[in-house]
Amino acid sequence: MKRDSRPFRVLIVDDEREYREVLRLILAEEGYLAETAASGFEALSKLKMVPFDLVLTDLMMAGMDGVELLKNIKKSQRRVDVIIITGYGTIENAVEAMKKGAYSYFIKGNDPVDLMKEINEIRNGKGAEHEQKSGQKSEFDLAQFVLETKNKQFKRVLDIAGRAAESNVNILILGETGVGKDVLAQFIHEHSGRARMRFVPVNCQAYAEGLLESELFGHEKGAFTGALERRKGRFEAAHGGTLFLDEVGDIPLTTQVKLLRVIENKKVERIGSNELIPVDFRLISATSKDLAHEILAGRFREDVFYRISTITMEIPPLRSRKEDLPALIDFFFQKSQKEHGKEIRKIDAGVKEFLLSYDYPGNIRELKNIIERSVVLSQRGEILCTDLPEMEERKGDGGRNQAIKLKEMRRHVETNYIKQVLGFCNHNITESARILGISRRQLFNKITEYKIR
Repeated sequence: MKRDSRPFRVLIVDDEREYREVLRLILAEEGYLAETAASGFEALSKLKMVPFDLVLTDLMMAGMDGVELLKNIKKSQRRVDVIIITGYGTIENAVEAMKKGAYSYFIKGNDPVDLMKEINEIRNGKGAEHEQKSGQKSEFDLAQFVLETKNKQFKRVLDIAGRAAESNVNILILGETGVGKDVLAQFIHEHSGRARMRFVPVNCQAYAEGLLESELFGHEKGAFTGALERRKGRFEAAHGGTLFLDEVGDIPLTTQVKLLRVIENKKVERIGSNELIPVDFRLISATSKDLAHEILAGRFREDVFYRISTITMEIPPLRSRKEDLPALIDFFFQKSQKEHGKEIRKIDAGVKEFLLSYDYPGNIRELKNIIERSVVLSQRGEILCTDLPEMEERKGDGGRNQAIKLKEMRRHVETNYIKQVLGFCNHNITESARILGISRRQLFNKITEYKIR
């Protein structure tokens, strides 16, 4: 359904004048009526006076950031679409903004042609108005599903998390990469007294030392080369809400000293300023590292560890909660089919056996990736053992092999499955090949290759 014939109006919101002017010129060349606003407050004022179809807003702005502006727009003008503009370092926040109603996000520095494609989609009726009537953009609630468990150990972790959420103490979440530490942190925030305020995640591993300090503490205009505008940091952005420091074990020692000061005093000092700004935040940290080992190695301060870990909880790896696998596998298959517009009508028994027996050193993230890949590469609505990816051996603690190669696992799965079919068919090669969906010659080759007797 297309919108009416009036001009399509776009409001560009960014506290950097040069960037909003560049966007305005690009949109004007494409025939759009584009206006600009230097802040979220100015944007809301203009939205009251002029009917806009789309708002392009920077994510990180002083005063009112992009997420706060998005919330205000969706409260009063649900028919207005919002695209979040972000830097590489804040993509996670932009994805969170999409869950709150943003149409999509655009990364600064990417080709503007990609942004124009998104805007054209909205103009042609695929935005908020279309969404309200067709429900096309409804999403799976991944976070809620991942926290549903039959595992006793994980249930205890969730129970502790639920009780800890009611307090304001600092929490440290431990666990291997991909177990869902960020999901648990979000759960704690949403069950706390700060749930109505912002949840601000920071992946400490994603920034170089100088950039991380600027991201956390903010900076004044001219504080360093490239600091064209004043920017508030993540501590200020989390005022009244929750700050989540993911991979906290990767914070450099010099930054740890400043972090400790903020945790103790609840005051932050922007780079290039001597002013102490009071901040009220709840701190949740997470790491996949062994912090005791990092402390002994001199890479992590013991005083920081005790400050961030009033309550510590560890999420068990996926291989320790195999009872949750059937539901998770089904969930990710449904999710991938929906996202990629593919219908899967048949899944080889060998594939299912592999998915249920594999140890997943990459945990839930790896499970999701394996299933998504198999759905994308599927043909004629079928997923075969050959659709499973090849992987190198991964090393765990102490160099222990955590998983065999998928090629070897596939061989094991196929061998067992062929044996079952042959037994069912009383070793009738023709009938067995028909059930397996391969030729007699292919079956003979498999029997020879796998030394099946």
